[in-house]
Parts: sequence; C-alpha cells; structure tokens
Amino acid sequence: MSLAPRAVLVHRTTEYEELVARHGTHGQAAFFLASRGRDMAEVAERHRRSRRALAEVASAVPLTWRQARVERADLDRFLFAPEDVVVVVGQDGLVANVAKYLDGQPVIGIDTDPGRNPGVLVRHRPERAAVLLASVAVAAAATGGDELTMVEAVADDTQRLVALNEIYLGTAGHQTARYRLGLENDGGVVEAQASSGVLVGTGTGATGWLRSVWQERGARLPLPAPTEDRLLWFVREAWPSPATGTSLVAGELTASAALTLTVESDRLIVFGDGIETDALELTWGQTVRVGACARRLRLVG
Repeated sequence: MSLAPRAVLVHRTTEYEELVARHGTHGQAAFFLASRGRDMAEVAERHRRSRRALAEVASAVPLTWRQARVERADLDRFLFAPEDVVVVVGQDGLVANVAKYLDGQPVIGIDTDPGRNPGVLVRHRPERAAVLLASVAVAAAATGGDELTMVEAVADDTQRLVALNEIYLGTAGHQTARYRLGLENDGGVVEAQASSGVLVGTGTGATGWLRSVWQERGARLPLPAPTEDRLLWFVREAWPSPATGTSLVAGELTASAALTLTVESDRLIVFGDGIETDALELTWGQTVRVGACARRLRLVG
C-alpha cells in the first residue's frame, strides 16, 4: 500500500525572530533598531504576515496527508521522500535553497510578502494553497508546471554540487583564483587564467547574479529562459599577464556541453545559489566539470 503524500512546509527564520534572538527581548530589539533609524513595527508586521501565511498553508493540507516543517538552516539534514509535495513559504531565494535537495518532487511557491518579493519562484498567495495541493494530489496533474533547468558541478573525486540559479568557482574570499579553463569538445583549447572566479548560471539565475554580470558586460548572448537547456558562463575580472590569458571569458553551454576547470591554486571552492557554507573544496591539480543537470526542479503553476 502506497504512503499518503507528505506536505513538507519549508520556511525560514524571520528578521524579527533573528533580532529578538540576538537582543533577548522585543523591547531591546526595538531600541536597537530605533537607534539606527528603523521602526520595529514594520519588522514585526512582516513577521506576523509570514507566520499567518505559514499557518494558512498548514491548515490547507488535506487531513489524509502527513505533514512536516523544515527551517532553511536544517535543509541539509532533512530527508526528503519521493512522495513529498514541497511547499515553500517565503521568498524566491528559499525555492533555490531547497532545489538542490530534491529529485523530482513537485514544489509550490507561496509568497508571504507580495510587493517585496519579485515572485519569480513563489508565484502564489497563501489562499491558493488548498487548490494547488489538491491539483498535485492527482497523478496526472502532478506532471504539470514548469521543469526548471538546474546546473551541476562534478569534481574528479566524485564530489557533486547542484544549484538552481548559478554555480560560482573561485576562492572563498573572491580574490585571485588560478586555474586552467577549457570547453569540452572545443578542440582541446585550454587557457591558464587568473581571475576573481567563474560564474555559470541558468535561466532562473538570469533574474539575479547572472543578470547583473550580463548587464555589466553588455553581453550580446541572449539570456536563457528558466526552462531552456542552455547556460551562460562568465569569468569575473580575468587578469592578462605573460602566464595568463583573457580570451575565454564568456559563453554559453548547451545541454550536452560543459565547462572544465583545473585548479592551479592551493584551494578553490565551488558553491551554488550564494550558499558558501555548503561548498565543494578543490586543491592543486583537481578538475571540475560544470554543465546542465539532468534533474529539473518541478515548479507547480
């Protein structure tokens, strides 16, 4: 007998909760904010909206379903199951945070603060939760929504990292990284480089960090769509010298293509979606391959 679906509600600690945890009481936190020209009432109201949204979504879960909650800081220790329906209650970035831990489970994004969030990934209001959960409960409907392209990095020692927006390769301090960069199936062309890192992003990432680099460069390459099997990559601030070049600084990767990087520094890191605390660590001579991931994020609606 198959298990009933489990609704996994993903949320994060609010700014209000972080302030009270740091300062001990509401009053102390309010005094701290007032001394810096901010109003505690605004922060507290956003906290209340977030918690109301979480409660409304929880009450919309069918009574025959199981239910679990996980805070963002605990995602790397939470075991997702194949029958899970993941409901992200918060900001767009929270969807990216959870994406790397999933393998085909449908994701519903609930916006807790419309107007402040772009709503690219959290597309729905809390009052829509019941309808959306009912739709994914039907097997045929569960195949609907968008299949968002993800990016992955695989090192030669089998370390692997997956991200929804982008992957960064460089030093932990974003200082000078030394490596050899090449494109697979490009005639073996490889270039030694010194730069502040390499960024490889998806169409979903084209709404964030990748877009800022793309705009700064005035790149002629069109940004990919979130569901398109195409990635863009940029080398940040490549430094020309007798030993390092700047000819390979930007490009695109189709579904079958990959970027390869061989480390020529003591330590480089690879992290995804801005989470530096969950990174691969590479050292001299190691090679990492970056390209489109076979897995997709199934975003409902």
